[in-house]
Amino acid sequence: MRKRPMGFTNVEVPVVGQGTWKMENDNRAACVEALRRGLDAGMTHVDTAELYGSGRVEEIVAEAIAGRRDQLYLVSKVMPPNASAKGTVKACEASLRRLKTDWLDLYLLHWPGNHPLEETFKAFEALVQNGKIRAYGVSNFDDREIERAAAIAGPRRIACNQVLYHLEERAVEHAVIPACDRHQIAVVGYSPFGSGRFPSPNSAGGRVLAAVADRRGVTANQVALAFLVRHETTFTIPKASSAKHALENAAAGALVLDPEDIRQIDAAFPLGPRRPGVPTL
Repeated sequence: MRKRPMGFTNVEVPVVGQGTWKMENDNRAACVEALRRGLDAGMTHVDTAELYGSGRVEEIVAEAIAGRRDQLYLVSKVMPPNASAKGTVKACEASLRRLKTDWLDLYLLHWPGNHPLEETFKAFEALVQNGKIRAYGVSNFDDREIERAAAIAGPRRIACNQVLYHLEERAVEHAVIPACDRHQIAVVGYSPFGSGRFPSPNSAGGRVLAAVADRRGVTANQVALAFLVRHETTFTIPKASSAKHALENAAAGALVLDPEDIRQIDAAFPLGPRRPGVPTL
């Protein structure tokens, strides 16, 4: 599993991690096993949020990581309605209880909300000082919001921006990734398989993925993940609800596409025009 620094923090994190969005809808025992097998295979970056299943997914994660906390890079998120100065601290403490841990490696504002960023970042800084989080970041911020957040937080304070990023939704490449790069902010892509809309094997793009996969002796899913982490500052967090799928995802962390692979995939899944805002589900 390849690793790279999570933004300015210089903490080495696996390029392929484990997402948990909508895991509350899956078989709990299978999800716990998938997360554990993913950890065994090197996917020690585990992402969750208080929003997911109204906290139930954090409890699933707690079961999966029991006895292994020191091996993890554990991430959770605060919902914007809770992100006041006091509310952020309260939400973080609730997440820590559900996750059965004393600290988070990274804590994110889930999307831009109505509470002033100054309040949220003040709470984040207090949580850092109190040892409850190691670093903080944002999610679903476009390039303008990133510039504003960086101006408020100051240099080398925002570790990452988590955004929607898959082969058929590459809008963040226009301005979001460059804006993050300017401020040493990592980009973590969620829903890398498009939330069930992965290209059909019979589609033009699916045939390109299959051809690259065949040349490399891997799967189309692994090729897609490798493409999304081809930038030096990007990560991806696919969800897996089975051990088999988790191990397939983990193997993508060692795959490095060559320039011709990238050229063919880029042509099959064109970037498209820039649109205002940042894409979200």
